[in-house]
Amino acid sequence: MLENVTFNNPEFLWLAVILFIIILIDYKLKNVKNLSFKISSIKSFSNKSLKVKFFPLLNVLRFTALFMLIVALARPQIIDVSIQTKKSRGIDIVIAVDVSSSMLAQDLKPNRLEALKEVAKEFVNDRINDRIGLVVYAGESYTKTPVTSDKSIIINSINEIIFDGIIEDGTAIGMGLATSVNRLKNSKAKSKVVILLTDGVNNSGFIDPNTSADLATSFGIKTYTIGLGSNGNARAPIALNPDGSFRYGLTKVEIDEQLLKEIALKTGGLYFRATDNEKLKEIYDEINKLEKTEVEELKYSNAKEVYRLFVLGAVILILIEWILKTTFFKSFI
Repeated sequence: MLENVTFNNPEFLWLAVILFIIILIDYKLKNVKNLSFKISSIKSFSNKSLKVKFFPLLNVLRFTALFMLIVALARPQIIDVSIQTKKSRGIDIVIAVDVSSSMLAQDLKPNRLEALKEVAKEFVNDRINDRIGLVVYAGESYTKTPVTSDKSIIINSINEIIFDGIIEDGTAIGMGLATSVNRLKNSKAKSKVVILLTDGVNNSGFIDPNTSADLATSFGIKTYTIGLGSNGNARAPIALNPDGSFRYGLTKVEIDEQLLKEIALKTGGLYFRATDNEKLKEIYDEINKLEKTEVEELKYSNAKEVYRLFVLGAVILILIEWILKTTFFKSFI
């Protein structure tokens, strides 16, 4: 309650200092002044003693009334503040995920694809005010989920991402980016972003990655690129067993970092390298901080004037003082 009280003319409160000085002077003078009064008989002494005892009450009433008038002059107000949050149009984001067989490499735990899915889901849950879409690519690409504000749909789609061999194996970075751009080109969002992740080099598809980057730039789409994989060798699928399962062996980690850097630079984004689970999480956290949705907070305040209460209180105290002076203390003053 008190934190919402303010004064429209606080300069008048300095008058309270003057009033305090007056009260102090009056008190000092009363102490050195000898009060004397005449009585006609000892019989009335007890009545006079009572009046002497309560006579300072008149000063208390008078000074309190003056203080209340000073407060009234300062115009106390109770401010009722209400806050409304106005969301901007937010950010439209497409996450482009490489689902080639090399994403089953086990340098991230349990493998690159599963590690990515866990971090991506956390990222989606953090983007409360934004719309997100999902593109997957290997030797070719397709839209798994159009841009939507329904986070449950995105989470379910991420959970469904697996390497199933339905699309041709390989790494078509240019096509993955082009499909993502196609999903965002007509967006009216304040900002449009692609997060493109790969663990290899562009070796498939009929669209050059640089051409896709030029398209992203022309539509004002920023691209963050992530190279996923440890330095050196990683245990990854190298062949198929007779039962259709993968045979694993050590393979050299090859990521076209130069290409990914060029795409990021051309589109106004950044390139990151994720060599383990923790680094991958840090990268998504960093992107989360870089791409903030603007939320405008509007404050509305309503001032309720309460000075009238202090004026009324002062009038009542002055009236009480006058009644006491003209009745109880009439013969004493």
